[in-house]
Amino acid sequence: MENTRGSLFMVLAMAAFAVEDMFIKAATQTVGIGVVLTFFGFGGALMFMLLTWRRGEAVIERAMLSRAVVVRALCEMTGRVAYALAIALTPLSSASAILQSSPLMVILGAALIFREQVGIRRWLAILVGFVGVMMIIRPGLDAFDPASIFALIGTLGFAGRDLATRAATPKLSNVQLGICGFLVLIPSGVLLQCFLGDAFSAHSWQLTPAAGGMILAAVLVGVLAYNALTIAMRTGEVSVVTPFRYTRLLFAMLLGMLVFGERPDLMTLLGSALIVASGAYSLLQSRRVVLPRQV
Repeated sequence: MENTRGSLFMVLAMAAFAVEDMFIKAATQTVGIGVVLTFFGFGGALMFMLLTWRRGEAVIERAMLSRAVVVRALCEMTGRVAYALAIALTPLSSASAILQSSPLMVILGAALIFREQVGIRRWLAILVGFVGVMMIIRPGLDAFDPASIFALIGTLGFAGRDLATRAATPKLSNVQLGICGFLVLIPSGVLLQCFLGDAFSAHSWQLTPAAGGMILAAVLVGVLAYNALTIAMRTGEVSVVTPFRYTRLLFAMLLGMLVFGERPDLMTLLGSALIVASGAYSLLQSRRVVLPRQV
């Protein structure tokens, strides 16, 4: 039951994250990516603070300075900044496809850190998924886009965030962790805008109504996604819940085609099919392992 609940929350999180990515990519077409991240972080942190206050919890807790939460925040910052650059500079469907290598890293971390059992068949399924990712990235070929490296860096950051979520103290609620995750985006966005060389111009921080509306929509959907992901990573086994991350690829491809007119080529579609198939097979193997324990 816990594995099923965690898996459903993971699917919800992935759908919401795909919609969030869509709004962020649309906003970056008229506003700097650093500006988008700064306002996105401010809005998300404010939303989670209000949710925390409504639940009668402390907005600031000493446990937020624990090692696991600090590591989680640093991983969040790395993942968010790098992936935001990826979706701004590359097709949404391609960036999301690269992100699907995150389960490989999460399951490896779960095996090494939490000592979860990962059988040989599931490892083989994960490797097949990795082949699918390589078919999409195509390193060394003419189709390779250097900007896709940002997606790989973002993937590492998100994998670290998910593992740190698992290790975070239960004293902190999901919404309190959300505050930490979004607060780090504010200085991250400012630093990114400084790096891009346009942080000290008042004009660069002005939002058009359209861009402001898209950032607000991204915040609202992002809060939903963030909360659902935190619940998913705290429910059931990591190696069972994680394969459902692959559903984000399906949502992202659909939105990329409908909203941005993207047309993934045959190699991307074949690679995506391998990723989804390996994720489904890995899930089946997970359930076969879990089932006998419950008899």
